[in-house]
Amino acid sequence: MSDVVLRAEGLGKRYVLGARADAYGTLRDAVASSARSMFERIRGRGPVRASPRELWALRDVSLEVTDGEVLGLIGPNGAGKSTLLKILSRVTRPTVGRADVRGRVGSLLEVGTGFHPELTGRENIYLNGAILGMSKRAIDRRFDEIVAFSGIEPFLDTPVKRYSSGMHARLGFAVAAHLEPDILIVDEVLAVGDAVFQKRCLGKMSEVARGGRTVLFVSHNLVAVQALCDRVVRLDHGRVSAAGRPAPVISRYLQEAYPSVSQQEWPDPRSAPGNDQVRLHRVSLQPSEGSPSQPITMRTPVVLAFEFWNFVENACLDLNFQLITTHGVVAFASSPTDEQGWRDRPYPRGLIGSKCFIPGDLLIAGQYRVLFTITRDATEIVYQHPDALVFEVQDAPELRGAWFGELVGAVRPLLPWRTELLEPSSALRERPPA
Repeated sequence: MSDVVLRAEGLGKRYVLGARADAYGTLRDAVASSARSMFERIRGRGPVRASPRELWALRDVSLEVTDGEVLGLIGPNGAGKSTLLKILSRVTRPTVGRADVRGRVGSLLEVGTGFHPELTGRENIYLNGAILGMSKRAIDRRFDEIVAFSGIEPFLDTPVKRYSSGMHARLGFAVAAHLEPDILIVDEVLAVGDAVFQKRCLGKMSEVARGGRTVLFVSHNLVAVQALCDRVVRLDHGRVSAAGRPAPVISRYLQEAYPSVSQQEWPDPRSAPGNDQVRLHRVSLQPSEGSPSQPITMRTPVVLAFEFWNFVENACLDLNFQLITTHGVVAFASSPTDEQGWRDRPYPRGLIGSKCFIPGDLLIAGQYRVLFTITRDATEIVYQHPDALVFEVQDAPELRGAWFGELVGAVRPLLPWRTELLEPSSALRERPPA
């Protein structure tokens, strides 16, 4: 028997927007439509109908998933990821193409999907288990684990319509992961819940994968996708645009999603990004020595410059930036100290400029994004500008030696080392045992 447990061939899903059916479902609908048409004729104009528009959420999507594989789906919002999972979960039908699934599927597509709002958490656990084909005895064996993982024991006999979105997510994931499906399909489970719950979800998905079951995972958390998945498929505008090992597919996706921007300037304070307290004037990054246009390598010292208008006299402001790597990890964050600039000090009204100098031999090769933040009184965020800058750090071959593999880590500082002979060879009595 083939080890392919999921196969999609030429999948397409079309939605028609702005269309109204010509047939009426009930006598009331027909009478209401006739009255509306008569009123429009009396007013001297015909009925206004929006022209139907077709939206293809998926187009010619083909893929195979093997037994025990962990497959990640990535792409921007509207790329078709959730629609594909709904087809594979048998929630919706494709317009064209076919999808064959071998085995029992457990899915968590949206918060609360599959729950009956009037039933309690306890009753919904048994209902979902029955839908998956589990016997009551099998559900009984896993019941305590599900409740403990979800953390909803005090509300187990409360109707789920009274649950918060976080409780919905915890219970939904616990049911889907613990009722032993052959294929676990998870859509953005990390978008809801606290950090502890997210960590438990990732741990459980790893456990499911190690147990030889298949996992399909959609998330904008690319760090989690790269850590969990054996293979990644990228969707763009409903089509498969790339597939392969996680690292190169994710890296290319981020490079295209965030093209390099080494300088941005807004000359007019009335339309510049910000608010009635502060507005940005200019942000830039360039080598601190030599030509501004020269490429930045791992060895290049750079200077980050921020200029902004402060409209509030004597506002106690703090500046901060985060340097975010290709994989969404914060490499480091920095704020000026009292000796380096104004910190927790009253700022005068006017155009303020601040620079941060980043030494060479610190950043690893890859793409970085800069998140710039202005806070007041060290606690309140006054303004935050994501992706203020996006820049590329090129490799430095002279640092590699004979190693040509992927460099790991968020940063790669050139740290001082000292190696020396501690004992001469005469101190070696004999060779160490093999």
